[in-house]
Amino acid sequence: MHVLIRNVLIILALIGPCKFAWSQGVCSKDFSQVGPACINSINKNFQALKIALSRELEGNIYIFKTPNGEVGKFKISSVTVNKEICTLYLDAVTFTGDQTFVPNSSISIGRARNQWLENRIYLDKEGSSALELRRGNSGCGMVFSEGVKVALYDQQPVITKYEENNILFYAPLVLIFIAIFLIVRVFLEEQDKFKTQEALEEAENAKGKNQHLFIRVTRPFYKRYFVPLVQGSKNKQSLRTKYRQKLANAGLTKEMTPEEFVALKFFMILGGPFVFLAFRWVLEENWDLSYTPLMAVAGYFYPEMWLSGLIAKRKNNILLAMPFIVDMLALSVEAGLDFMAAIQRVIEKAPASPLVEEFETLIRETRIGSSRAEGLRQMSWRINTIEINSFCATLIAADSVGASIAPILKQLSNELRVKRSSRAEQLGATAATKILFPMILFIMPAVIIAIFAPMALSAMNGNP
Repeated sequence: MHVLIRNVLIILALIGPCKFAWSQGVCSKDFSQVGPACINSINKNFQALKIALSRELEGNIYIFKTPNGEVGKFKISSVTVNKEICTLYLDAVTFTGDQTFVPNSSISIGRARNQWLENRIYLDKEGSSALELRRGNSGCGMVFSEGVKVALYDQQPVITKYEENNILFYAPLVLIFIAIFLIVRVFLEEQDKFKTQEALEEAENAKGKNQHLFIRVTRPFYKRYFVPLVQGSKNKQSLRTKYRQKLANAGLTKEMTPEEFVALKFFMILGGPFVFLAFRWVLEENWDLSYTPLMAVAGYFYPEMWLSGLIAKRKNNILLAMPFIVDMLALSVEAGLDFMAAIQRVIEKAPASPLVEEFETLIRETRIGSSRAEGLRQMSWRINTIEINSFCATLIAADSVGASIAPILKQLSNELRVKRSSRAEQLGATAATKILFPMILFIMPAVIIAIFAPMALSAMNGNP
């Protein structure tokens, strides 16, 4: 891009005394475009704010400065406040020189033994600046650690103004030439950039687990042509909120972003008819072409059904692996290991499963600064099953009061085994009902033929 700008400046220098003058701001109304230069340039009264939580805060953007001289921003995505729990979802970024630090995206507190707990997320890597969630007489609120100064961001977008060019006759020709030049150069650079990015992603996927076949086949198309359209949409934040947890429940957080999933849905509007026409041509069938629009609608909704299937399969695998893993945790804790060391032992010894992967994620989050309670809450949010929610809530409550977790883990293991047995009995009881209709459809015709065929043959031969 620097080479492109240099070439454009050379062309402008060669065409003569064209005088352009412009003034462009560094701030934007778009949250993703707010950078450290914008925050440092804003002349506002940064102060230690205490912000009361309410649904009216959704969509607000705040900027802050830490005692270490770092600046950052956060946008409130969703707020939940009731008598039992207070939850805050946000998108936050802290700028440290040329690097960025992304804090946790959610924070929640609840009632335990008639008292409200406190929780925090750290705004920097060192953990010296934090955003705390507390409950007071007037409700829940955000409180920032000492030295963190905050201000509400309400910057309006800056409109670039240009002065008139002196050479009016040659200006259209020059602009057309520059436009063609820029389009060609940008297209070529984007081609090289995309190919390089694809090579890096393929190398990364080769080292880790393999992608799902559906993603591997469609990714080159939707990522290249449809993701930019979704990223430029005004409803990008609502789409991200809608699909972020679903992708986490399916275990696709590392493979696909919410924007990419929406891009996949739009791509399948074209992919559905294409698959229909391809099968029609390969099978040499005379299927009515009026079904093509229906295939477009089916293609749009197919990713949703595919995602729901992955979520159900993953939750079932987690429930099957949970009793054994909880037993291992109980044995490890009784042997003298603390809870995090016991989880590490489970990761090393237990068979591979989605629950083991979630424990690996929990270990990584605690190593970068998250508390044990926050890590368990995030794991509960990513899996979103009643058993895991109960498991995490019990451990959080035991950790908050300092109780021994070994008896709790044993009790949980016994309860899980009982639930798994009752679930197997329920599935077995419903199997007879499910198999009844196939038997009626396929076995009853055979029985009817076996009974009445001899009678029909006898009647044809004239026998009474």
